[in-house]
Amino acid sequence: MNRYFKFFVFFLLLVVCSNKAVAQRVTVEVPTKVSVGENFRLSYIVNTQDVEDFRAGNIPSGIEVIAGPYTSRQSSYQMVNGHTSSSSSITFTYTLYATKQGTYTIPAANAIINGRKIASRSVLVTVVSNAHGANRVAGQSGDDAGLRSTGSHISGNDLFIRVSANKQRVHEQEPIMLTYKVYTLVELTQLKGDMPELTGFHTQEVKLPQQKSFHVERVNGRAYRCVTWSQYVMYPQMTGKLTIPSITFKGIVVQQNRNVDPFEAFFNGGSGYVEVKKEIKAPSLTIQVDPLPNRPLNFSGGVGIFNISAQLDKKEVKSGEPLNLRVVVGGIGNLKLIKQPEVVFPKDFEKYDVKITDKTHLTANGVEGNIIYDFLVVPQNQGEYKIPEVAFTYYDTSIHSYKTIKTQSFHIAVAKGNGNHNSEADYSQKDNDIHDLMEGDIGQRSLNDFFFGSVAYYMLLLLPMVTFVILLIVFRKRTLEMTDMVKQRGRRANKVAVKRLRYANKLMQEGKSNDFYDEVLRTLWGYVGDKLNMPVEKISRDNISDNLSAHSVDIHTIHTFIEALDECEFERYAPGDVTGNMNKTFESAIIAITEIERIFNKRKY
Repeated sequence: MNRYFKFFVFFLLLVVCSNKAVAQRVTVEVPTKVSVGENFRLSYIVNTQDVEDFRAGNIPSGIEVIAGPYTSRQSSYQMVNGHTSSSSSITFTYTLYATKQGTYTIPAANAIINGRKIASRSVLVTVVSNAHGANRVAGQSGDDAGLRSTGSHISGNDLFIRVSANKQRVHEQEPIMLTYKVYTLVELTQLKGDMPELTGFHTQEVKLPQQKSFHVERVNGRAYRCVTWSQYVMYPQMTGKLTIPSITFKGIVVQQNRNVDPFEAFFNGGSGYVEVKKEIKAPSLTIQVDPLPNRPLNFSGGVGIFNISAQLDKKEVKSGEPLNLRVVVGGIGNLKLIKQPEVVFPKDFEKYDVKITDKTHLTANGVEGNIIYDFLVVPQNQGEYKIPEVAFTYYDTSIHSYKTIKTQSFHIAVAKGNGNHNSEADYSQKDNDIHDLMEGDIGQRSLNDFFFGSVAYYMLLLLPMVTFVILLIVFRKRTLEMTDMVKQRGRRANKVAVKRLRYANKLMQEGKSNDFYDEVLRTLWGYVGDKLNMPVEKISRDNISDNLSAHSVDIHTIHTFIEALDECEFERYAPGDVTGNMNKTFESAIIAITEIERIFNKRKY
């Protein structure tokens, strides 16, 4: 017998030692080689879930931590030939981003497991410039589009920006439409990139909708989600080869963390998704700008396709009366950069500042619309006068040569005026600095007939102070009432009860007896709890009776309320007329609450 006992003890020690032999450890998983600009995962796996404190080593400066750590737990149970075994582990995952070429050492991570400090091994990660030499991270999605798993490599074929110009060879001042289009196979949620200050261009941005709408385009046989991100209309101000520099856009791509347990993510506030930063470089573009041919002396600076018109508001006026000539230059081109048309007026015409009205808008073809010039003049002497045609010379991009267009001339008959030329300033909307002295009778007032120092003056002076004191007293009283939560709760008890009884009446009309009795019972308990400021755990028939008695409620009213509670519970299961039972219970509840309210209101007076 003693020998069997020793054998049993030896077997028990052997089992304990075998369990201890499964030492807790921290293993690390990371790609040995990645490329610059690549996202990858760093995972620490602990073969137990009894981890009190986990701390990763300091990540080198050439590698950026994008997200993490994300925690996932795994447990497994096995039964073989009646023997049950279990295992569990916990994984801490980081999403990293390689920013600089080189070889980096990621130090060991430390964790306290079962009261002991356990360390992982340090690992080496080589960051190379060639993306093809990098190992793919485990779990990378092979889909062409959609949400990818955390750490999946985002290559230049997955997300890129194309830059295009409607013309790459233009003349000076000829408009160019520059377009930035985004092509993506991943879930792109944010993108930001501003056009830098360009030398040699006058640039205007085309307003696009804030809400971007993607469409599908096929590039090299792959279906990309595509959107026009931004557009600019550019007017070259210099000649030669002008370069539009490359722009680095900063985007955010959403990836799915498949290692996160959905239940754990829900209860811990996690979403199971990771936001990954990604830089997308839009290429540069070169525009060849040819100089305009020899410019005529009267060149307006306009490049495009234009038209011109003019109209006179009247052809017969008197001397000293205003006359308005409107000249309109319209079309497509650099309308905002053209010179003002020159109008030659007769010497006897007094001229004022030109009023310019801009009626243009920016489109994909450039600036379209009209520029309106209003010339205000005043003939000084009578006679027959002629305003010659207005000429406008521009470079026509459709025929690649200069073109001069003209308006019609105008003949004006100026009759003799009334000789009063003092109103000329009114036409230019100017006012005289010195006005005439006011004339008329001068009224005098008594020294005692002044508002200052009068009785009304002092009364109005004291009025704001008196109003302030009254408002201070009123608001202080209201604040004290609002701070008395017990009192407020008691005041609202009847309103709450009436509201709930209305709902109970609706349930009674619909014939829902069970819901009706539950609602009436909750109304009675809730009313007395609010009215007497009783917590839920202390609401009972005895406590209700004692508290109502303490508030000077008579015995008859107390019995009425208790009977209403009893009827509500009894009538729910009473046989016979269900509608009659509900009516009886409803009336008892109303009578009980009304009687208590009457007594409480009577105590206030």
